[in-house]
Amino acid sequence: MVTAANLFDAHSIVGDLGLIGVLAIIFAETGLLIGLAFPGDSLLFIAGIAASSAGAEILGGASLHALSIFVGAPLVAIIGSQFGHFLGNRYGRNLFNRPNGRFFTQERVAQTERWLTKYGVGKALILARFIPFVRTLINPMVGIIGYPARKFLLWNSIGAIVWTQLVLGAGFVLGNKVSGSIDKYLLPIIALIVFVSVLPVALEILKEWRTKKDLS
Repeated sequence: MVTAANLFDAHSIVGDLGLIGVLAIIFAETGLLIGLAFPGDSLLFIAGIAASSAGAEILGGASLHALSIFVGAPLVAIIGSQFGHFLGNRYGRNLFNRPNGRFFTQERVAQTERWLTKYGVGKALILARFIPFVRTLINPMVGIIGYPARKFLLWNSIGAIVWTQLVLGAGFVLGNKVSGSIDKYLLPIIALIVFVSVLPVALEILKEWRTKKDLS
């Protein structure tokens, strides 16, 4: 019996869709607004475990070819982000003129703008790779402001390589050091990854709230 993969669950994506599915989700998360809903950090972490020597044993049969994922992940992250930049440059602000939904909100667009203004394009693109929502929205945002595609490619590539290799590498190292099932540890580890990734945005929101409170 074939079951449909859960596109919001990293383990399901790796186990049911394999390498192509993982790469497609990474492309969507970095290049398309629908990618706001997908699990980027946890997906890379699980993919790293799946590429390890004990990956199939740990994940109940799910495994990935190490070289393929370590080379493919940064490539699709670069291509996806470059496509996001193209969409922003092509369609401008109209790309964000849509009502709030479950994942897309105008507040998240505003947060991304503040992030870009605070750090500048280069630093913001690298840091944004580790922050859900921001890493999806920032690419078309940079395209909207007219930042040259060639310069964008440089920072885009650096950010993609650092992000994918660090998170994949963390899962890969864990997979090579642990034998047997780690189900009881997996969820807490993923929860920690998600918490750390959203912490910068949470701090920015808290800082803004305190500033408004002091001015009121």
